[in-house]
Amino acid sequence: MTDKIELGRRAFLTRAGIGGAAAAAGATLAAPAIAQESPTITWRMASSFPKSLDTIYGSGEDVATRVKEATDGKFTIQVFAAGEIVPGLQAMDAATDGTVECANTVGYYSWGKDPAFACGADLPFTFSARSKAAYNYYGGGIDTYNEFLATKGLISFPAGNTGAQMGGWYRKEIKSLDDMKGLKMRISGLAGRVVEKLGVVPQQIAGGDIYPSLEKGTIDAAEWVGPYDDEKLGFQKVAPFYYYPGFWEGGPTVGVFINLEKWNALPDTYKSLLRTACQAADSSTLAEYDFKNPTALKNLVASGAQLRPFPEDVMTAAFDASRQVYAELSAQNPAFKKQWDAQQQFMNDWYLYQQTAEYTFDTMMMIQQRNGKLAGAGGAAPAAPAAPAAPKN
Repeated sequence: MTDKIELGRRAFLTRAGIGGAAAAAGATLAAPAIAQESPTITWRMASSFPKSLDTIYGSGEDVATRVKEATDGKFTIQVFAAGEIVPGLQAMDAATDGTVECANTVGYYSWGKDPAFACGADLPFTFSARSKAAYNYYGGGIDTYNEFLATKGLISFPAGNTGAQMGGWYRKEIKSLDDMKGLKMRISGLAGRVVEKLGVVPQQIAGGDIYPSLEKGTIDAAEWVGPYDDEKLGFQKVAPFYYYPGFWEGGPTVGVFINLEKWNALPDTYKSLLRTACQAADSSTLAEYDFKNPTALKNLVASGAQLRPFPEDVMTAAFDASRQVYAELSAQNPAFKKQWDAQQQFMNDWYLYQQTAEYTFDTMMMIQQRNGKLAGAGGAAPAAPAAPAAPKN
């Protein structure tokens, strides 16, 4: 009997040993393949934005965090704020020449070097954030933009959108198109070329210099971003009239611009993860702005900002001016023309579609907000702009 017990004990230990070895092997196999096989890579990202703009600057950090977590720390991207490696407006240049591997910036900052850079960011009177995402991810927008960027040694993926921006801060009220003539306005990119046709005098001024320039009267108006970012700068104290919409930025796209040689050297798994991280940040940044802007706008109005819509003649003249600018650029620049032509058909179909379900639903809900039916039993409905008119045939 004792012999049988001993034989049984040995058999159990043998089986347990095999099971333990198998469990150990299983534990090894369970470790992510990417953590075992992928190289350790460290990149630097130059941002065009200061850390104080936590939403836009944060889009770059969002991408970096997602990539690091997905690779178990094998692929890390260190983000540097504007001025830490290069000035903000030189971030893309730093990626192009290899000073850094990538940049978190906006394409229209480089429009003066080539107007086609602006097409992947935003053109006045074109896309909203939602239609821009549809065009980018399903309409070939990313690929068309990257065909152009490849000629500059870059590749880019959308990584953030602010949604439609505000039209900026004005020292005096704008009652008609005549009030725009001679206005010295801080506005950049192609938007400056458009409003110049209205008689505006565009001014290129860094963000930190806007407030003192408005206060001294060096400029008459300035556009920045929207309520959440604008609230931090206190513009309402020196230019109380806050206009909307920022028709030059209906859906501006912040991107991660990557040195093409560095991109091509990445393993395919890292390329896929980086694209996915950028798309996640693209969606997340817009959601963050959509969450924060309503409260910020109420705060601005409470502290003295006077909300105003642009007069209809200003909007109409600006729209017509934008099409004149695009015609001029298309005649001069094939890369711009290719991208502009690609955008127009989808844009036409999008705004036709938007006049049905989405527009009607939103308009109905805006009317209920104005009637005080959305704030709840204990809340008062804040003052709001007039509800939009019904679409015309």
